[in-house]
Amino acid sequence: MKRIKSLLLITMMLMAVTAYYSCKPKNAGTAVNSDAASKVYVAPGKYDEFYNFVSGGFSGQLSVYGLPSGRLLRVVPVFSVDPEKGYGYSEETKPMLNTSHGFVPWDDLHHTELSQTNGEIDGRWIFVNGNNTPRVARVDLTTFRTSEIIELPNSAGNHSSPFITENTEYVVAGTRFSVPPDNVNGDVPINSYKKNFKGYISFISVGKEDGKMDIAFQIQCPGVNFDLSHAGKGKSHDWFFFSCYNTEQANTLLEVNASQRDKDFIMAVNWKKAEEYLKAGKGKKVPAKYAHNTYNEKSHSATSEMKNEVVVLDAKELKDICDFIPCPKSPHGCDVDPTGEYIVGSGKLAALIPVFSFDKLQKAIADKAFDGEYDGIPVVKYEAALHGEVQKPGLGPLHTEFDGKGNAYTTFFVSSEVVKWNIKDLKVVDRAPTYYSVGHLCIPGGDTKKPNAKYVIAYNKITKDRYLPTGPELAQSAQLYDISGDKMQLILDFPTIGEPHYAQAVSADVIKNNSVKFYKIDENVNPYVSKGEGATKVVRTGNKVDVYMTCIRSHFSPDNIEGIKVGDEVYFHVTNLEQDWDVPHGFAVKGANNGELLIMPGETQTLKWVAEKPGIAPFYCTDFCSALHQEMQGYVRVSPVGSNVPLTFSTGKNMPAADTTAPAK
Repeated sequence: MKRIKSLLLITMMLMAVTAYYSCKPKNAGTAVNSDAASKVYVAPGKYDEFYNFVSGGFSGQLSVYGLPSGRLLRVVPVFSVDPEKGYGYSEETKPMLNTSHGFVPWDDLHHTELSQTNGEIDGRWIFVNGNNTPRVARVDLTTFRTSEIIELPNSAGNHSSPFITENTEYVVAGTRFSVPPDNVNGDVPINSYKKNFKGYISFISVGKEDGKMDIAFQIQCPGVNFDLSHAGKGKSHDWFFFSCYNTEQANTLLEVNASQRDKDFIMAVNWKKAEEYLKAGKGKKVPAKYAHNTYNEKSHSATSEMKNEVVVLDAKELKDICDFIPCPKSPHGCDVDPTGEYIVGSGKLAALIPVFSFDKLQKAIADKAFDGEYDGIPVVKYEAALHGEVQKPGLGPLHTEFDGKGNAYTTFFVSSEVVKWNIKDLKVVDRAPTYYSVGHLCIPGGDTKKPNAKYVIAYNKITKDRYLPTGPELAQSAQLYDISGDKMQLILDFPTIGEPHYAQAVSADVIKNNSVKFYKIDENVNPYVSKGEGATKVVRTGNKVDVYMTCIRSHFSPDNIEGIKVGDEVYFHVTNLEQDWDVPHGFAVKGANNGELLIMPGETQTLKWVAEKPGIAPFYCTDFCSALHQEMQGYVRVSPVGSNVPLTFSTGKNMPAADTTAPAK
């Protein structure tokens, strides 16, 4: 009881400190130097120097900003339906949101990871995680569209994800919540956690040329919570490092019961050794139902495949796959420097930063310098793997990135600051306040072999006096710092979509010249494509009506349709005939209870519409396309069930009948 009371007191003190540091700092008025505006100004018609990919948190989306301007360039829908783009509404994109639980149109997108080659960002793809219904997605950076989503079995709360090896061999994901495995009876008492709950690490292979994902194997681990992770680099290439908390294996009131131990762990995973065991047949095939969804850029449509099996390696049986390194309690970040030698842990409840040495870790494992085991996994002695500790850096360390010049930058949530320190001598060399309660940060290429030490971006949780008020819910915040000199300089605030967590940035030159501008109509293999107005038609099959439609500035074809009956399911298959960049068209029909279509040049998309009552239903283009955009419209006539109105369609022929009752002049 005394221990619980003391921990509650600690929690209250942390809350008080948080409140204190969240107040406006005394130097807020002078935090931005007079030359800040010139450093972030991007002239009209000029491009930003960097792309900044920011997780949307509870929005389920990925947002793309230009740096240094902070301008929002695009919101990429991934796990959430998006009426602006028709994502999750068109028949072609609905399968992207399929899961073993059915259609799930939302998730909590926390982390981003750009693909790499030889430890450098290659600009091909960005991977993002779905935290709630465990999923990993791949976004194609030639189209800025979600190309693939794979669900993760045996997982719950896919927070420790997605992190990649330095040649994008694997995308790796760790479960936040340990749960009973999918192939056993999960109807067990919650307080049987220590006996029945397990943690899983998923290794998702990535096709070298096409990026296609597949779950290569999973590692069954002790029932702890996995937080953040990073792969090794160079000398540590074959290893992955995960921060772990709740080593107490508590299942209630974790703010107290998961803070009992002085230290939790960083788990080091030898994935090359895991591959050897896999090839030797040590993996067990176990039943597991999960969805694998892919989008085809030729057919402009997605398919969803349900898979039923996964290969599992047991870390308890294969003891040289995983090792635990003690780390100050409740670690969040786990970051590896550009050389691959130093592994930085961030215990949220610690007042120091531990830095571990990969070389020392290897020696400790070889010498069996262990301090016993934890649930069958060897625990390396803390001092045996430790390079050293950064003393009194701040309060509440969370996440670290690197500038490639021997310095690390760590966020401190409680003391609301970014702290710069030297990796080798562990001395603090600079600190800058944030406004307020910073979570993650980003340096372009900051988790690669070659960071670009020009900017650091802080992603903050509190913005109460930074922007115009918008009711009880305030804008989320990012802040841009110039780090090209010895001292960090705050030069810009900009609001962000959703709640930003992790983010990544890369030089615009790596991506912008490979962008797809439009789809070639001759290469469109959608089964419902109409490659010209002469190919348009309307076909009835029972109560299903397929409308093969085209759009071009500034009309639809057909634009008059009659003979639709109440209860008919009408599928508008709309092909955009434009072959010019930046001429999308939209499509919406009155009474549609899902959303619109947004159809790129050369693309085909389908909207399902159910005719619910007799009358005239207009449809129109929703995306401004030309001076005659307002004239781009049409009509559907809906007749009662049993009506004998024939099914007809036309463009430019169904003119108003002559009025024979008008008096002659």
